[in-house]
Amino acid sequence: MLLKCHRPTLTAALLTVSGVVPSRTPKDILKNIKLTVNAGKTVLIGTDQEIGIRQDVVNVETESTGEVLLPAARVVSILREMPDEHVELHATERALVLKGAHSDFNLSTEDPTEFPSVAAFEDASYFTIAANTLKTMIRRTIFATDTESARYALGGILVEAGPDRMTLAATDSRRLSVMSGVCQAIGDAKSENAMPVVPSKAMGLIERSLPDSEEPVLLSIHANHVLVKCGGTTIYSRLVEGRFPRYADVIPSSFNSSVDMVVGPFYAAVRQSQIVTNEESRGVDFIFEDGKLMLSSRAADIGQSRIELPISYDGPHLSITFDPKFVADFLRILDNGSAMKLNLIDGESPAVLTTEDGYKYVVMPLSRDQ
Repeated sequence: MLLKCHRPTLTAALLTVSGVVPSRTPKDILKNIKLTVNAGKTVLIGTDQEIGIRQDVVNVETESTGEVLLPAARVVSILREMPDEHVELHATERALVLKGAHSDFNLSTEDPTEFPSVAAFEDASYFTIAANTLKTMIRRTIFATDTESARYALGGILVEAGPDRMTLAATDSRRLSVMSGVCQAIGDAKSENAMPVVPSKAMGLIERSLPDSEEPVLLSIHANHVLVKCGGTTIYSRLVEGRFPRYADVIPSSFNSSVDMVVGPFYAAVRQSQIVTNEESRGVDFIFEDGKLMLSSRAADIGQSRIELPISYDGPHLSITFDPKFVADFLRILDNGSAMKLNLIDGESPAVLTTEDGYKYVVMPLSRDQ
């Protein structure tokens, strides 16, 4: 099998697929990326057997058909170092030769027939959503997952897809992040799983693969897996086992105070308040008074801090303690100049941070001794 490839294009495609290739695994064959050529179409395939990816490769000249396993890390390193615009790949059953104008590398390879298969997107019914919308939704929820929890469902993102609306939700039981976006059901699209939870690792891979454009993303939810396709990239992932919490039940429906704020100044104040905290005393008191918010922190053997921020608050004195990291996680993914609301009930109830585009973030307060 002989291919002539545009080196930067091939390198970029390999890097995309490498996102799922495990660095440590008892099955060494999974450290490879499978390259297949059929009917003039070149595809790269990688998997860790939980998540898989198929990536079309363009700018390839070939009259061959066949398949070969590429030692992922080594081939990527070679292509990154080669200065050539184009590179030739010569593949036999157990050998791979990469040739440039002034260099060639001869690598041994494994049997491609032993490599696990990764499903292609062949569904006739599916949901479609704009890539930039889904990308934003993932970025605004993935940080709230709990990858270390014994409750496996908390290590992923719930995907609720309807005829015209898709909602993502993530929680680690101390905070909840929820965002919806417009979608469209094609054919007889429906979710075969009542509460499909996609692992955070897969969602991170999906988010990185999506362009910042309105290119359509095709999403098909099966009983035990999900398929996502955008352009020449198809990602397969098994769904997380376990039941996701009834997240809507923890979102308060009414508030005693609602404070309009700008992200940038609020984020700066929260970052300052984090400086004088430690693992034992990580709580920061958010004290609301007429026309100002005071952030007060104190930690043994470190000291104390007090930061004031002018705000449009005219309600009664209110003090609530938060882990500042949780508040900062919400603010750092928003534009500094964007507007938001901080919705409060009292000092013991969860607060809800919202944006104008419907993004909701619920934070549970800490007890006073934290």
